[in-house]
Amino acid sequence: MPGGMPESQGMPGAPFGAPQQGPPPACQQLLSYRDETAKHGQALQAAGKKKAPPEELCKLFKSFIAAEGKFLKSLEEHSATCGVPPDAIKQMRLGHSKASQTAKNVCDAAAQGPRPTGPSLSDALGTTPTVPDASSSRGQGTFDTLMGSPLVR
Repeated sequence: MPGGMPESQGMPGAPFGAPQQGPPPACQQLLSYRDETAKHGQALQAAGKKKAPPEELCKLFKSFIAAEGKFLKSLEEHSATCGVPPDAIKQMRLGHSKASQTAKNVCDAAAQGPRPTGPSLSDALGTTPTVPDASSSRGQGTFDTLMGSPLVR
C-alpha cells in the first residue's frame, strides 16, 4: 500500500483505524430473534424433562411460539438481505406449524384440568384384585416347572 499505511485485517484496501463493517442491522436483529427463540426452546425442553404440569407447559409454549413467530417473520422479510435460503424458511414454517399445533394440544389439555381416572378393570368386573396365596401346594400351575424338574416329583 502506498505511503506505508498498514491495511485493516477485515477489509482489504481500508486504511488502519477505519470502522469495520458488520452484518447489516436487519441481520443482527435476525440473530437476536434466533437467540431468543433458542432460549425459549431450551426452557420448554427443561420443563418437559422435569414433567412440568400442562399449565406451565402451555405458558412456555406460548412464549416460544411468539418468539418463533417473530423470528420467522424476520426471516421472510430479510431473506434476501441476510442470504437466507428459501428451503430454510420453508423448514422453519413447517416446524412453526407443528409447534403451534403441539402448543394448542398442550393448552387444551391444561384448560381441561386434571383428568379423573376411570374405573379399573377390577371395578368394571366387580371383583377385587388378589395376589395368589404363596402357601398353597406346588405342582398346580404352568410355571411350576421353573422351580425344578417335573420328573423328580
